[in-house]
Parts: sequence; structure tokens; C-alpha cells
Amino acid sequence: MTMLRTPRLLLVATAILALSACGSRQKLTAVEGTAPAPVAYGAPMVATPSELMEPSTQSRPERNVELRRKSEVRADDPFDLPPE
Repeated sequence: MTMLRTPRLLLVATAILALSACGSRQKLTAVEGTAPAPVAYGAPMVATPSELMEPSTQSRPERNVELRRKSEVRADDPFDLPPE
């Protein structure tokens, strides 16, 4: 049993070591001689990465709901009909 575990352990350790070396920490750049990034439909120009990371107002709206501090009587709802 110990003879079987040693090669498997060695294989797992080698795989973990190989996968840990795959990451790169350099900035991504376009390959020289290629066309620039396409402009989105309706956009006046190509957005920079920092502009793309900034959420739009539509995706992150401001909260404008006033919290109620005390209970209030609900107004009559004309669409709240009893079942037929």
C-alpha cells in the first residue's frame, strides 16, 4: 500500500507545483500590429479599462426611498378585488 501512495503523492505534488506557476501578474496589453478594440454601438469612443470598471448609474442607482418611521393607513387600492 505504501508503494502505491508514494507515486500518487509525487504526482499530486508535481501537478500542484506546475499549476501554481501558471499565473502571470503582468498588465494585459494588445499585441502589436493588431487592430484596436472595437467601439461599442452608440459609444463615441473606446472605453478605457478604468471606465469599464466604474459602475453606471443604471447598474448602481442611488437610494431615494424614505423609510417610514411609524405605521400609516394604506390608501384604498382599486385593483385589490375579491376572488370570483
